[in-house]
Amino acid sequence: MTKYIFVTGGVVSGIGKGISAASIGRLLKDRGLSVFMQKFDPYLNIDPGTMSPYQHGEVFVTYDGAETDLDLGHYERFIDEELTKEASITTGKIYSKVIARERRGDYNGATVQVIPHITDAIKNSVYKAAKESKADVVITEIGGTVGDIESLPFLEAIRQIHSENKIEDVLFVHTVLVPNIPGSDELKTKPTQHSFKELMSNGIKTDVIIIRSNGVITESIKEKISLFCDVPMEAIVQSENAELIYEVPIVFHRQGLDEYILNKLDLKNQKKSEYKWSKMVERFKKAKEELNIALVGKYVSLHDAYLSVTQALFDAGYENGYKVKIKWIDSEDVEKDTSILQGVNGIIVPGGFGQRGTEGMILTSKFARENKIPYFGICYGLQIALIDIARNKLGLKGASSTEINPETPYPIIDLLENQKSVENIGGTLRLGNFPCSLEENTLARKLYGKEKIEERHRHRYEFNNDFRGLVRKAGVEFSGINEDLDLVEIIECKDHPFFLACQFHPEFKSRPTKIHPLFNGFIKASIENKKQINK
Repeated sequence: MTKYIFVTGGVVSGIGKGISAASIGRLLKDRGLSVFMQKFDPYLNIDPGTMSPYQHGEVFVTYDGAETDLDLGHYERFIDEELTKEASITTGKIYSKVIARERRGDYNGATVQVIPHITDAIKNSVYKAAKESKADVVITEIGGTVGDIESLPFLEAIRQIHSENKIEDVLFVHTVLVPNIPGSDELKTKPTQHSFKELMSNGIKTDVIIIRSNGVITESIKEKISLFCDVPMEAIVQSENAELIYEVPIVFHRQGLDEYILNKLDLKNQKKSEYKWSKMVERFKKAKEELNIALVGKYVSLHDAYLSVTQALFDAGYENGYKVKIKWIDSEDVEKDTSILQGVNGIIVPGGFGQRGTEGMILTSKFARENKIPYFGICYGLQIALIDIARNKLGLKGASSTEINPETPYPIIDLLENQKSVENIGGTLRLGNFPCSLEENTLARKLYGKEKIEERHRHRYEFNNDFRGLVRKAGVEFSGINEDLDLVEIIECKDHPFFLACQFHPEFKSRPTKIHPLFNGFIKASIENKKQINK
């Protein structure tokens, strides 16, 4: 029988609800339980795939091709599970399904309403996730903040799930902010009390309260919250600010949260934690030396736009004993002066779309290539590198991508054939896992240590195979190929210590417990570059 945990947020947004949910998932996995996680987002978009990175941050992609909220990246990194389309549910998805059913006549002439039709569809998403994953525990984060109009159908749906199941099978976790007023050190619990009552007005009584605060939550504060919110003292925990986000499960464990949850869900006989996660964190915290990595992109003003990339860099750095310091560089600034790239140990160009800042990225590739600085290109970063090589090593003036210049005389990058008739933007990219074969005696093969891999994709344009022979003459090795479609997946330069780019997104599969081979290789090369500079 699957157990259900629902995580809600109150007072304000941005208090780490997703990290709290992921940390609970980690704790339960460490106690021997299988866990599936999902996020309910109250916006009307079908998914975040068409949303601006400046507004929404990174679009995370699951192995089965869902474009999702960035919290799913946290989930996967914490619980080390590959999530599915059922992990990401939006109001847009729910309403589109219900309306499609109404148009087909599935409701037999009934008036379609929020209750029961929308709430039933939401509940079905939870139950379907439980059935398909066969997980012991399904953890569902409710996006937004209690009191938001948009979240009401989701709150009603989880209230109904609670009433439909045994009391020991459903648990509610509420995350809140306990602020202090400027000029005073006194922490204020009143917002938490109001948030609790707001949740109660929706028929939900929380079982656990997780507190974010700049101050220390004393026993007296816990007593006050316990009294007014009718939650046991041991069920009130503080999510402390941590040096590493991976410390949060440890912070929760120290406060007995996992034990409390197991007791509430009648899972008392679970094994004791082996503390492997704690050992990983301690190892990471021993990293002292710094490594300077330039991240050159077009959305650098919002770091969350590259969340999985930066986390993969940090994790790979820690694993190799280094603290990665990211130098955030707007690619448009590189167009003005490439000297901004000097003094770094490695350069990464992540994914992106559109024309803006492209020339700066091309100059970045050229700078890294000519100065023998480790270069790692991801998705757009591969396309950029190939344009650089075409222009600056092969002399193909005006070489470009048809995305940037439809009239380019040398379309090094072009639309996938099956993309040329696509009209809708949303959900039509090449998405999810695709296979790749690695050539012998290449850097990619050495890093992965195997011939066949699968990686996640999110793109519409590809390297134009008409130029494969010519580009190979420039010293480019096509080290990774999708043999089914004859598509280039990985390139590398033979005359460079580390110049590698891939069409897929390896950051989506990197874990703190399993560093992705390409990120590990890039960090090792950057460390070696630093050592050579310091000789």
